[in-house]
Amino acid sequence: MPITPATATHSSSNGTADAILLELVDENGVTVGTAEKLAAHQPPGQLHRAFSVFLFDERGRLLLQQRALGKYHSPGVWSNTCCGHPYPGEAPFAAAARRTFEELGVSPSLLAEAGTVRYNHPDPTSGLVEQEYNHLFVGLVQAAPRPDPEEIADTAFVTPGELAERHAKDTFSAWFMTVLDAVRPAVRELTGPSAGW
Repeated sequence: MPITPATATHSSSNGTADAILLELVDENGVTVGTAEKLAAHQPPGQLHRAFSVFLFDERGRLLLQQRALGKYHSPGVWSNTCCGHPYPGEAPFAAAARRTFEELGVSPSLLAEAGTVRYNHPDPTSGLVEQEYNHLFVGLVQAAPRPDPEEIADTAFVTPGELAERHAKDTFSAWFMTVLDAVRPAVRELTGPSAGW
């Protein structure tokens, strides 16, 4: 697994750990500063930039991931293909492609911007808050995922019907339905009417 500020705590030259910083934004998505990652998620949450990726196979099935049990936020829940936070100053598109490769070992094909959505979702288990200005992306996956076990416990390709069944019995991230609903028009354009999204 590549070692990046998003996947490891780095030691600075004086031996102290460097904080992972998120980009704080206003309601229009304009950068207003930075905050340490965990602090930004403490209630009531600070509005910060994020991204969500939805990748589909050649049959129009959505690639889901189950977040690793060791994650501090929303461990063990199912969610979209990949989500995360750009580094301060990093383009959301670049961050989405980078993290998809880091977490799943695949590079998306035809990755395209699909709008933004702003939400405020508390996580009932951890008590943390997702207060996010989220950039949405859709694309295709043409290779078998090779998930990093520190990030992902499991993956599954699902049709809309299979997603509905899974959503009824499994636990999903607090933000999943919000981002899925926001990205649906782009998903339909990508996968075509026969996929059923």
